[in-house]
Formats: sequence, C-alpha cells, structure tokens
Amino acid sequence: MNDNISGWNTWLAAFDGWTDVSISEVHGLMTGLMTACNAPDEPVWAKVFEELSFAPLPDAALTLLTEEAEDIVFQLKDKDDAYAYMPLVPDDEHDLYERVMALKQWANGFMTGFGITDCGLSGDENEMLSDLAKIGAIRLEDDEDFEGGEESYLHIFEFARMVPVSFATRQRKPVKDIALIAGLAIDAKTTKELQAEGRLPKPMPPVVDVMNQNRPS
Repeated sequence: MNDNISGWNTWLAAFDGWTDVSISEVHGLMTGLMTACNAPDEPVWAKVFEELSFAPLPDAALTLLTEEAEDIVFQLKDKDDAYAYMPLVPDDEHDLYERVMALKQWANGFMTGFGITDCGLSGDENEMLSDLAKIGAIRLEDDEDFEGGEESYLHIFEFARMVPVSFATRQRKPVKDIALIAGLAIDAKTTKELQAEGRLPKPMPPVVDVMNQNRPS
C-alpha cells in the first residue's frame, strides 16, 4: 500500500507544522481510544489533546482526526472489516529504519490512547499490551540495521495491527465519560490553565509521561 492510498500523505499535510508527536503516534492514540469509545466530535477531540498537554491541533488535523476516528470505529465494529485495519506508517519505499520508528511511535500512541480509557484487561489482552510495549521500547540508531530486517518488521507490524482488532469487541462508551475529561464542560479550563492560576497545588504529570515512564523511547 503506497503513501497516497494509506493516507500517510494526507495526514502529513493535515498535521503540517504541528510537531508535538508524530502522525503515527497520533494515529495510534486515536486507535487506542476508538477500541473502547465511540467517536467524539471535534470539540471533544480538542479537549482530549488539551488534557494530554499537547499543543492545539490545526483545523485540518482536527477535522481529519474526527473523520478518521468515525471510520476506525465503524471498521473495528465489523469482524470482517476489522481485519483490514492498518496502523499509519510509511510505505515500503521508505527506509526500514523510518518504518520501524513509525511503528514504535504508533505502538506508544496506542498504549496511551487505550490507557486513558480506564478499561479493564483480560489476561490475554494484558499479554498483548506487554508485547506491544516491547515494540514501543525499540531502540535503533539511524545508521543501525534492524535485527531480522524486513522479515522481522513485517512480523511485528502484523502483530501490532491485530491488537486493535482483538481489543475492539468490548462495549464502547463516550470519550467524554473517561476520567481524563469526565465532568468537564467543553469550555472548561485545562489542567495547565488551572496550574497557572495556582488552583492545583501540585503539578499533575501528563498522562503520556505516566504511560511511558517504564518504557523509555
């Protein structure tokens, strides 16, 4: 699948100038949320990113994210369609290093996205997340060969893409009901704004840091 068909180029264009995390990590985060939640509208997506201490998304990125989330939920709800799910990574014309790093970022995004849904895990799901965390912890220098080469990459890619397929059978809930933003009005102040006003005596670490504290990049 090339970059135009996969949507890679569309995501690059929509997120142009927004550099908090990669588009692969955003796609993973969105997918993690959508395995347990219904697709929210743009204001709720904006609130999620604010509460995760990300910079505001460009309008084009916010619209794309909202539309893609709806498509992902629709896809994952259907057993046959779910197997066609693909993480957002560059195509095989890109260097293997770039593709491995994108998959690593997607895995970390999924861990964060699913982590903030507050959902319980079965034993099998916990094991899958433990293995996905190993992908998220891959360390590779840009001049270093990935052990196992293309064959190993295809193996971990196939495993990663099946995680949301396996997780998507649970009953979904509204994103606004997750603990991260539950009880907040759409115009409510963010954690960073409350800290700046001195209304939160102790800094609250971003969820992304909490999710990754034992999984160094």
